[in-house]
Amino acid sequence: MRRPLPFAMAGWLITGSLATVAGVGVINLLGEPLTSSAHRPLSSAEIGEALARSTPAAASHPASTPRPTSTPAVSPGSKDRSRLISTEGGTAIARCEEGLVTLRSWSPKEGFQVKSVDRGPDERARVEFESDETKVKIEVRCSPSGSPVHTVDD
Repeated sequence: MRRPLPFAMAGWLITGSLATVAGVGVINLLGEPLTSSAHRPLSSAEIGEALARSTPAAASHPASTPRPTSTPAVSPGSKDRSRLISTEGGTAIARCEEGLVTLRSWSPKEGFQVKSVDRGPDERARVEFESDETKVKIEVRCSPSGSPVHTVDD
């Protein structure tokens, strides 16, 4: 009468072990997409580079009056393909490579949350920040010279 108990326990142990091994294997297989740069904090060096690349006009744009803009990220002829975009609703870092734009990171300002994101890579990338009173949408494309250009709508 007691023989089925050891077999049942052994079955459960084997099943649990197989499930654990399968889970670890799936995580290892998907680990790169789960831990890519879009899902990790930027290093201080990456933040410094993005800030250095931002134009003075973008940095001095008053946060209280966002309006549609479309400005090149850098001077013509530059090899730089990243852009820091700062708005009333939050910030984003965009990068152009091979004619496609990718949002590398985005962060809402206090009182805002991310409503939607289309990070790319694609012909355009978007992030929308939302508060109780305001919506701010950033849309980024690559210019013919390969630098990110953006529009901000509220």
